[in-house]
Amino acid sequence: MQKPSIPKGTRDFGPQEMAKRNYIFNTIRQVYELYGFSPIETPSMENLSTLMGKYGEEGDKLLFKILNSGDFIAKVSDEELLARQPLRLASKITEKGLRYDLTVPFARFVVQHREELQMPFKRYQIQPVWRADRPQKGRYREFYQCDADVVGSDSLLSEVELMQIIDEVFSRFGINVCIKINNRKILTGIAEVIGEPEKIIDITVAIDKLDKIGLDGVNAELRAAGLSDEAVARLQPIINLSGSNVQKLQTMRQVLAASETGLQGIAEVETVLSYLGAAGETPTPVLHNCIELDLTLARGLNYYTGCIFEVKALDVEIGSITGGGRYDNLTGIFGMPGLSGVGISFGADRIYDVLNQLDLYPEEAVRQTTLLFINFGTSEAARCLQLARLTRAAGISTEVFPDSAKMKKQMSYANARQIPFVALVGADEMEQGKVTLKNMLSGEQSTLTIEELIDKVKQ
Repeated sequence: MQKPSIPKGTRDFGPQEMAKRNYIFNTIRQVYELYGFSPIETPSMENLSTLMGKYGEEGDKLLFKILNSGDFIAKVSDEELLARQPLRLASKITEKGLRYDLTVPFARFVVQHREELQMPFKRYQIQPVWRADRPQKGRYREFYQCDADVVGSDSLLSEVELMQIIDEVFSRFGINVCIKINNRKILTGIAEVIGEPEKIIDITVAIDKLDKIGLDGVNAELRAAGLSDEAVARLQPIINLSGSNVQKLQTMRQVLAASETGLQGIAEVETVLSYLGAAGETPTPVLHNCIELDLTLARGLNYYTGCIFEVKALDVEIGSITGGGRYDNLTGIFGMPGLSGVGISFGADRIYDVLNQLDLYPEEAVRQTTLLFINFGTSEAARCLQLARLTRAAGISTEVFPDSAKMKKQMSYANARQIPFVALVGADEMEQGKVTLKNMLSGEQSTLTIEELIDKVKQ
């Protein structure tokens, strides 16, 4: 008989994996709440009218569309079916899609609930998203995002806080990272000064691939996009920019002297870096991790308009593990112009892979049961249930083995589940009103009152 399977690019998570994932989500959630962000949730599916056209042509192709209920081809003629035009056909047979990210549904939420929200509105959201992508290592079709956004304020203090949140989260995980920062206004300024203002998207998409395809590959893409050799030549010092944040800012101020937009972008980055103690020659850093200006950072999505961020893990080969940016006109797509927002998104699945590779999970975070009561029979089990109420009330995760099976089987269960303590309540213990506690790691055994047992296990 053939075993059932799951779609490519999706995964099952067993108890051990879920304990690790919950550790990630809980850590991120705690830091978000520490900074005053409130949780919301939106539906897994949105109307396609909400999603289409918000992620660029590439993103539209990666939307999972949901067939209309019932007879979904009722409104389609035979001619339309035979014409085999998928885009035209899709518009008639599907009206909903699975969400591609959490930012566009959030923008829809803000516009829809505008009257109820207190501005600035700080929200976080931890939910799965879906992309009809080609599955590969570190890239899945279903994965979780852990977003935080601030809308209703233009202040760069929001960017600063988000950088502090990123820093705090990765410090708690014990992952060494580098936070990369850039600004879409700087990129627009670059396109202006090289004389190709209408090619901003082509330039940023190509530059964004520097890590993957190298300088020659980027230059070939730029030429393929229609940039002149002169424009490509002017881009070289920008793509290869090096030095400290201060030196980079000074160089770019000279390069973009003729671009008002570019200079504004530089001023914004400088302000954020200054607050974080990362813009002076003798700074007092606010962050545990490094933050650096990286002009190759372009964030492929169309809606970023100001500062953009990406986080790279320093000790593991993996893509970006967090990203985000400022999007001044995102709610404008739903008829509410002028509402500025800035947000970040932690890639939980990639963080999971990094923590696994570096073996950074705290033991207590992934342990599910601390104490197992062995079952010797009906009356002993009844006594164990009473005692288990006391240990659970003391905050100790406790199980009572359900069957009075052989001792060897029950001990094997404790070992397989990596349960550190086993409690034995037989006839002698019941008579004495005590419990024999076995430490499964050291093999040490002692007979204790339930109060003494609780103290020992909690230590």
